[in-house]
Amino acid sequence: MGIGRKIGLALGGGAARGLAHIGVLEVLEKEGIPIDMIAGTSMGALIGALYAQGKAVNEIKALAVDLAPKRFALLADPALSKTGLVQGRKVESVLRSIIGDIEFKDLKIPFACVATDIGTGEEVVIKQGLVRDGVRASGSIPIILTPVKQQGRYLVDGALVNPVPVSVLRTMGADFTIAVNVVPDNSVREVKEPNIFSIIMETIHIATSQALRSSLSETDIVIEPQVTSIGNFDFHRTQECNLQGELATQDAIPEIKRRLGEN
Repeated sequence: MGIGRKIGLALGGGAARGLAHIGVLEVLEKEGIPIDMIAGTSMGALIGALYAQGKAVNEIKALAVDLAPKRFALLADPALSKTGLVQGRKVESVLRSIIGDIEFKDLKIPFACVATDIGTGEEVVIKQGLVRDGVRASGSIPIILTPVKQQGRYLVDGALVNPVPVSVLRTMGADFTIAVNVVPDNSVREVKEPNIFSIIMETIHIATSQALRSSLSETDIVIEPQVTSIGNFDFHRTQECNLQGELATQDAIPEIKRRLGEN
């Protein structure tokens, strides 16, 4: 199946909804779909980095469950600067504890993550240096988290320019790509009373809807877990997210195997 083909997996941003990526990885692994490279944005960057490092799916799942009760504590780190509400030191501490000091070149699966240069609006593909620094930059939600300075550039969430980085996989050498989109369509999303954090997140989703459609149009397979009812900060619903990731991937498996079986 797919002999000689390099399979790439693109994991998109979506805050808590991105926990569905864990369920996706679990089913792909069980079904024997080899992943030769991963590209991730925001939450997809975190899950992708952990898997590329060689962590087992069950271990990633356990980390997600363990972090869920601490989600608001991570935001209790007010910034003294004018560039974000949250400094991000607690986030960086967590990333250090779960990813460690591993560099991109030492990962078991080739991996890259996407950030945005807030000064120029350019896409920045990070695939060198400390993995945790790349993940922190890729998930630096504008206004909420302070930007990350790397090589003279101020980097924020990659979802602004490439919500599901299929194009990055192509440059990495993938000739068959699987994209995972966990951002619900605006027309079917449940409406809840907004707060400042949800307003920021929804603004990003609306602003990046065109980029999202463009990203997904480039891929061979799209997996879209049904996570419409999951809020951006509903990290306590890890099991539900995992299940939706599993179900969506199980639905996609026949088509993936059919496409990979083509000459």
